[in-house]
Amino acid sequence: MKPWETLATTRAPDGTELILYRHDRDFVIRAGGPGGYDLMTSRMHGSEEELARLALPSPGPGATVLVGGLGMGYTLRAALDLLPGNGKVVVAELLPAVLEWNQGPLADLAGRPLDDPRAAVELKDVVDVIRESVRRFDAILLDVDNGPSSYTQGPNRWLYSPAGLAAIKRALKPKGVLAVWSVEPDRGFEESLRRAGYQQQTHRVRARGRAGGPRQVIFIGRT
Repeated sequence: MKPWETLATTRAPDGTELILYRHDRDFVIRAGGPGGYDLMTSRMHGSEEELARLALPSPGPGATVLVGGLGMGYTLRAALDLLPGNGKVVVAELLPAVLEWNQGPLADLAGRPLDDPRAAVELKDVVDVIRESVRRFDAILLDVDNGPSSYTQGPNRWLYSPAGLAAIKRALKPKGVLAVWSVEPDRGFEESLRRAGYQQQTHRVRARGRAGGPRQVIFIGRT
């Protein structure tokens, strides 16, 4: 039986260690060192693809999308596949190492989405990209936490606050869409979306898509 192989490590700004593992053709990014928890795995990416599909049911010409968190590239690939030829996806990725991993050992998992000329990566916090943007995006897809109440980085709390939701609305074009991935339901966040003036929907999706897997959640807010 093949052992898990450690390919690379990096640290988040708060000091959390992230480790990239490979086992045969499977990859895992784990947070908190060897005894930590899996942030993402190449075995389960159906819900990441659903995040893009639910946010982009019929993107118009020249649509521009912001993806918070590169991950293993699956959400980026799904968004690119849904967009017209003149669309664009901006990925806000906090960690340079994650970009390097997606240009190296993870590149083929989602069909090398970074090679698509419509994809652009901004190596900065998605919080900063949103704060700096006004009517820039047709859709904003957030997959940077385990949910609106479970943050991988402390500053991400702002994204789900009234101030953050208001800033996201400013960053969206009219009739724009916010989509948020979560590992579990969150009635409080649903209410926060409604109070912030979004038309709110909640979708239960499977981690492995049609192949099943654990149930996860996509929150949709339309302006």
